[in-house]
Amino acid sequence: MDGILPEDAPDPRIEQAEQLKLMPVPVRGLVPQPSLEDPGWVGLASGLDDRGYSDMTASLSYVLWRNPDDRSDPVNLADLDEQTRLAIEDVPPWPRPAWLLEHVERMRYPQLWEAVRTTWNRDSSDRSSVGSVLVEHVNSILVNQFREKRGLGGNPWDHPAPEVTPGSVNGRVTVLVDRVEAPAAEIDTDPFVYGIGAALEGGAVVTAVLPRAELGRIRIEFTTRK
Repeated sequence: MDGILPEDAPDPRIEQAEQLKLMPVPVRGLVPQPSLEDPGWVGLASGLDDRGYSDMTASLSYVLWRNPDDRSDPVNLADLDEQTRLAIEDVPPWPRPAWLLEHVERMRYPQLWEAVRTTWNRDSSDRSSVGSVLVEHVNSILVNQFREKRGLGGNPWDHPAPEVTPGSVNGRVTVLVDRVEAPAAEIDTDPFVYGIGAALEGGAVVTAVLPRAELGRIRIEFTTRK
């Protein structure tokens, strides 16, 4: 039947792993920690011109565990809207791939969507600076994930982006990257999210944008993703 995945449909994470081999620099994520689960889904976006790839961005999302010692604790559950809750609980009469069942089950819990990005630019420019990449990441998270809290409705393109500008960037902080303290930039002015980023080798930048309400549960330190 159209639109129905067979039980043996391949896990899309396998293809994603192959695509990541195109990334010119190692992908970074947050260090492993009890409150975060990396489900293995990686978003990859890229730009092409007559010289080949001009830029690439790998995005990592996480499942947040507010009580990692007891995953059955209701505090771990996300505040779902009715449509999402019904989609999770609607069990079709046909078998589904194990990876899809796993993905649906994770939807019950808070997701840190595209929390960490590794952004590579072939050519250096103002747009590829740590501050510019961080501003873009923060605005993307705000306009896609915090619309209701910001009093916006409808689709992201129905309203202007939030007013987070390069003037919001503080370039006088540091962060650990692969256990080494590195110069960093942060955006600590927004009421909903906190952002931090650092330059990497090979013309790349790593950034993290995290919900301010959950910062106490998250250790902000980057490491190379295995």
